[in-house]
Amino acid sequence: MCGIAGLILKPGHVPDAALLQRLTAALAHRGPDGAGHHVAANVALAHTRLAIIDLATGDQPLFAGPAALVGNGEIYNYRELRDENALACATGSDCEPPLHLFRRDGMAFAEGLRGMYALAIHDRAARQVVLARDPFGIKPLYTAEAMGGIAFASEPQALIAAGLVAPRLRAEARNELLQMQFTTGAETIFEGIHRVLPGETIAIAEGRVLERRLRPALPEGGPEAIGEAEALARFDAAFQDSVALHQRSDVPYGMFLSGGTDSAAVLAMMARLNTAPVTAFTAGFDVKGAADERERAAGLARAAGARHRTVMVGEADVWRHLPEIVAGMDDPAADYAIIPTWFLARRARQEVKVVLSGEGGDEILGGYGRYRAAMRPWWLGGKAPRTRGAFDRLDVLRRPPTGWRDGIAAAEAAAALPGRSRLMAAQALDIADWLPNDLLLKLDRCLMAHGVEGRTPFLDPGVAEACFRLPDGLKVRKGAGKWLLREWLARHFPAAEPHRPKQGFTVPVGAWIAGAAERLGPLVAAQPGVEEIARPEKVVALFRAAAGKREGFAAWHLLFHALWHRRHVEGIVPRGEDTFEYLAAR
Repeated sequence: MCGIAGLILKPGHVPDAALLQRLTAALAHRGPDGAGHHVAANVALAHTRLAIIDLATGDQPLFAGPAALVGNGEIYNYRELRDENALACATGSDCEPPLHLFRRDGMAFAEGLRGMYALAIHDRAARQVVLARDPFGIKPLYTAEAMGGIAFASEPQALIAAGLVAPRLRAEARNELLQMQFTTGAETIFEGIHRVLPGETIAIAEGRVLERRLRPALPEGGPEAIGEAEALARFDAAFQDSVALHQRSDVPYGMFLSGGTDSAAVLAMMARLNTAPVTAFTAGFDVKGAADERERAAGLARAAGARHRTVMVGEADVWRHLPEIVAGMDDPAADYAIIPTWFLARRARQEVKVVLSGEGGDEILGGYGRYRAAMRPWWLGGKAPRTRGAFDRLDVLRRPPTGWRDGIAAAEAAAALPGRSRLMAAQALDIADWLPNDLLLKLDRCLMAHGVEGRTPFLDPGVAEACFRLPDGLKVRKGAGKWLLREWLARHFPAAEPHRPKQGFTVPVGAWIAGAAERLGPLVAAQPGVEEIARPEKVVALFRAAAGKREGFAAWHLLFHALWHRRHVEGIVPRGEDTFEYLAAR
């Protein structure tokens, strides 16, 4: 887990040393353990390191012949790649095998990689730079046209901080954010800044893109004909292999544990594979009636023989740190789970440098209620996901948001491949956009703020191969999702009570906002980013009504947008102020 950036300029242009330093400084939080540069002719690469594997010789850039590499993330099967391909590696770095594979296979070098990665390779002989991102989009990578060429970085804010791009908003993406809490596709919310798509490999030379390839995250084809016993055995083998690979580390590791089935499965498998007790971290809230999972998680930890650490997320702590938390979400996702994730990462860093989590379990194994709705035809109450926006029928915004569902509609069409069931298409839709642009983005930014690496063993090619094409009946049965995972837990970790009704994860932002509405509502309404899109008196009324579910959700979106806009558009960096002081400062 690191930060990378670089410039690929047109011939005759020379990368500016001061500019490269600004890019590096903007990514220092992603790599507090060191930094390195590579500059050759019109190309520059920069790297900030969070040392996880090969602490002694794994500094980057890495070199092999005429090629240089900088990378963010981890290649979990680096040992197998090195041994099976007889690669002569000079270091023990997990990122060195991909460099040698690139020299042998060119643009196809990433096909056998298992991991989370954003890689940049400069091939001096071919006079080109190749960028590659993992198929699930676990690790971020962004590009922008600038200075007579193309710049790239792990975070959009680095491109802005370096002066390469101005922070101008795209109205379409802002509407997506307000209505859905995340943005879709290759375009970001900033004009001129683009995402390298999950699974994309891009060749760039002389400041322009020459070639694009896409490695899909999911296997092709429709549901397989497979029975429950065989499916359980296949999942067990694939999940064990994935968790074993995800535990590879030269520094201490632990896990995030909720009361749900996904993290319970990760805990159960880690307990199977480790002789020492697993260290598990759980967050809880100080609001009566909130979904506090600490007690249930403590029971799971006891059953697995794990060391259990808890974090109380209190209202005062939230108001104190929320500007800092939102400031980390430069590619915005207004997911209220950023709050407990940020506090969990801060606590985890006291004991570990790597955490495993359950992100991806619902998407791979069919857990969400919206999947069950998508499986039904419309005349039986079926509906497409995300057809209702957060501000629909609330009469708060000056103009109804337009075009906010265009990106999701395009992704729906792309996900509905021939042979796929309705359930598979809904899963594929989430894996293409919701997962990388909300859940994984949240995990990346909140953990990177504290120098912690987050790993997601459900998001592995082997697990996807074992699970995505399962029959619908092994994913959804008796009105419950993730049927196969529940059956696996019933056999291997019955303490998880896997067939009990699913309890959705919520953060009590509505209660917090309602309690501070008289002070907070006017402050939010007066922010430039909010005032231009919403009527102040309606914003104040919305915050007063935030105890209601829909009103609280919409009020949270506006609060997030106000804080985010202040930091990433207006350029006002939090300096330790609490939420109220930060919004009031002029």
